[in-house]
Amino acid sequence: MHLLRLGDRRFRLERAVRADVPSLVVLLADDVLGRDRESDSLDPYLQAFERIDLDPHQLLVAVRDESGAVVATMQLTLMPSLSRGGATRLQIEAVRVAASTRRSGLGTALFEWAHRWGREQGASLAQLTTDASRTDAHRFYDALGYAPSHLGYKLPL
Repeated sequence: MHLLRLGDRRFRLERAVRADVPSLVVLLADDVLGRDRESDSLDPYLQAFERIDLDPHQLLVAVRDESGAVVATMQLTLMPSLSRGGATRLQIEAVRVAASTRRSGLGTALFEWAHRWGREQGASLAQLTTDASRTDAHRFYDALGYAPSHLGYKLPL
């Protein structure tokens, strides 16, 4: 567990547990893309959680406010790579902050923590993908120092 202090507010960063899955799904569905993309059934999320939780290269983060409510999440993956001299990459995905907590500085603090965690795990590069339509997120990532260096392609299987 890690504690973040933002002004007079405190947040706890913890490894997500199975009981957090419903709250995490609510966060994932709480935007224009998520409303159409996420499922109403918890079963696929619970199955995915089990796989994520068993993988030592994965960290699914639940961020709790002082009341214990989950107000943010992100999934961190450590990826060994042959490129970049055998570098380990920190892949950051599924980042969501509850609408009630946005613009509090939590997102920035969460990324700063994730970068420190990645470096502690031996990662030398942080990377993420974001939907092309998420222009607010793009501004946020730009402000954190991320560079839009690649095009991403997806193919449903």
